[in-house]
Amino acid sequence: MSFHALVLLITLLMTALGLADKSFADKPKLQLATVYHAGLDVPQYWVSEKLDGVRGYWDGQQLLTRQGYRIDAPDWFTEVLPEQPLDGELWIGRGQFAAVSALIRRSHIDGSQDALNGWRQVKFMLFDLPRFPGTFSQRLKQLHQLVDRVDRDWIQLIEQRRVSSDSELMAWLERVVAEGGEGLMLHHQNARYQAGRSDHLLKLKRWQDAEAKVIGHQPGKGKYVGMLGALLVETPTGIRFKLGSGFTDQQRQNPPAIGSIVTYKYTGVSAKGVPRFASFMRVRQP
Repeated sequence: MSFHALVLLITLLMTALGLADKSFADKPKLQLATVYHAGLDVPQYWVSEKLDGVRGYWDGQQLLTRQGYRIDAPDWFTEVLPEQPLDGELWIGRGQFAAVSALIRRSHIDGSQDALNGWRQVKFMLFDLPRFPGTFSQRLKQLHQLVDRVDRDWIQLIEQRRVSSDSELMAWLERVVAEGGEGLMLHHQNARYQAGRSDHLLKLKRWQDAEAKVIGHQPGKGKYVGMLGALLVETPTGIRFKLGSGFTDQQRQNPPAIGSIVTYKYTGVSAKGVPRFASFMRVRQP
């Protein structure tokens, strides 16, 4: 494939994903969670609800997605933020991922009053200070002071709590899920901020989740004739499988583009490594 053909292909893909006119910065070096495992000394961790929003990274001058695309939030939303990096979640409420995701994708396109009004619902829920050299407990103290200084309703600190035992942790998880939440996050009190996957930052859910690339569309049958039946996806390790549940009718009519990255949930894997009971959750944000 020639260079010009490759550029055209990338442009078409970005257009399909709604990213063609997004400005791009260096990909932030974010700390990423690993999966919770039994046997932890739970009282050593700060625990918070895992919010179902869009990861937002403030680099001191601009708001970026996890992949480094600039988020064109209104000036009033960001002008109160300090000149130091902040890590958090752009969040509207439980079960509102699609709403905040759509808002972020459209606000840079039209600047409409409807989109700007949508930002009035968004909160930047902070959970870490990437450049602060201290432990998580020390960073948490600094975040409390920062949020107090900013003193704006849309800049908040995610509530962090201590739990005394595994049973208390699991009881909290059940309450969060029953109320429409996604799960819990655990930060080790003595951990430093570390770019990449960290064993000191854990996510706890009823199910596991992962990401895969869309490599094909399977046509629907029965009531889904003329729509998507299933996505053919491939994991980073090369395992291919069909993802056929979890879609709304609108998503089946306008399925995730080939080449896009989707998040799915599952319960364990087969002997061949294929995710069991896999169900579509969302398209990954850029």
